[in-house]
Amino acid sequence: MRQFYLDVLVPVTYVVLVYFVGLALFYLALFGSAALDMRRYLREVRAERYQEILSSEVAPSISVLVPAHNEEATITESVRALLTLSYPQLEIVVVDDGSTDGTLAVLASTFDLVPIQPVYDLRIATLPVTAIYRSRQFPHLVVAAKDQSGKADTLNAALNIAGSELVCSLDADTILDPDGLRRLVRPFIRSPRVVAAGATIRVANGCTVSQGRMATERGPHRALAGIQAVEYLRAFLFGRPGWNRLGGNLLISGAFGLFHRQSLLETDGYTKTVGEDMELVVRLRRHGYETGQPARIEFVPDPVAWTETPTALRELGRQRERWQRGFTDTLWRHRRLFFNPRYGVLGMVVFPAFVFFEWMAPVVEAVGLVLVVLGALLGVISPLFAILFFSLACGIGILLSMLALMLEELSFRRYGRARDRALLVVWAVLENLGYRQLTVVWRLRGVMDYLGGKTSWGKMKRKGFVGSDDERSTSDTPSDHVPGVPVPPAGLGALRSPPGAPPIRLSVRHDTRLASQGSARGG
Repeated sequence: MRQFYLDVLVPVTYVVLVYFVGLALFYLALFGSAALDMRRYLREVRAERYQEILSSEVAPSISVLVPAHNEEATITESVRALLTLSYPQLEIVVVDDGSTDGTLAVLASTFDLVPIQPVYDLRIATLPVTAIYRSRQFPHLVVAAKDQSGKADTLNAALNIAGSELVCSLDADTILDPDGLRRLVRPFIRSPRVVAAGATIRVANGCTVSQGRMATERGPHRALAGIQAVEYLRAFLFGRPGWNRLGGNLLISGAFGLFHRQSLLETDGYTKTVGEDMELVVRLRRHGYETGQPARIEFVPDPVAWTETPTALRELGRQRERWQRGFTDTLWRHRRLFFNPRYGVLGMVVFPAFVFFEWMAPVVEAVGLVLVVLGALLGVISPLFAILFFSLACGIGILLSMLALMLEELSFRRYGRARDRALLVVWAVLENLGYRQLTVVWRLRGVMDYLGGKTSWGKMKRKGFVGSDDERSTSDTPSDHVPGVPVPPAGLGALRSPPGAPPIRLSVRHDTRLASQGSARGG
């Protein structure tokens, strides 16, 4: 065994070490790109004068698509936050995906919903929508109900309903900054080649919510949520802006993204997969290369969406395993892009980088850790080498986190209290002492689950946003069954029915103008 280790495994250990060095150099280059892009963006924002356009009817219309499944704890504050958004032409479409809790009942009682009977084109086939309502208090709020079929099918149903030029996908447990849409729409006004734009997601744990808005923006004071806050800052202030300059992003978070509706329809909308958000962006970019149509993906750092993150290791593990399954599935579906010159920088730079430095990272790190521990136990490698190996692995993680915190400090500084910023530094260090190793295990499980054919999402228990009076934002409305009123999506010329009206039959036009050949799915 000792000789085998010397002949075979020692060289592999050095390969792992070289990989870590290469990974560090790559992320340093990504940081440099992110810093330059952040500087450019902040200068452009100060110089641009979009306020008059964004306050007029000239602004592109936006439909916010909100898929909801068992979101009773957070749906009220999330919708209230959407209703406070500062945007002139806005439609909010909430689709309840067969919730078994009181999600629909809370929406009906809180926002005074009444049934409507719109006519709409079924551009993308989905499970039938069974009921549609409009709020009497807020006419631009539409709520639809359907049997459970998953997030992708629910988003496609909302996409059929929407009648705006742009659509914004938003998770039901997410709260936007009031001017978030105004900021995120800038790339679409600036360039006709932009088909999608993503924004920053921040951790809401520790913050308080009042009237649908963030009353106080504070960093989490508990380790698990705090470490996740550092992860989110590293991803959204470090990784995403860096890719703006290095070939365009390959991912827009499903929690908050803005898309050109027609582009989504031409590529058959969302695919039923665990990672539908990343798969959609890759498909949009691939479709652009294959058809010669515009397909630029932008990341805009200052629009912020706040989301509740898992507070228990078991829930967090399921989430990360699911993310890795979705990531693996997307890479496999679009494996034809790998070093394919037909797809330009997407095929030759971006896609391979995600394979080598994102997908392979947990595999290589796990192999390295096992080999170093085994070598130390066999006495093949010195304790000094083992310490240097672990120090390098942890040091890279700490360095990247500190660089992300530096970008936050020099740019937006959303966490105003010195105590919150100091805690983020503490979480950045503690992340590498146990938590990071757990994420390696979770991501490897995600890959194994994908290879084993697992497709379920798992469940995450929502605690709800904390109100400014320290009370939960969930409604006291019981989880009654809302009377089923068969109706479809709204948007164009929807008719309001009077309270107490009998169930209304759906009126749907099946649109056959879209051919399935426009899709870029498969390998």
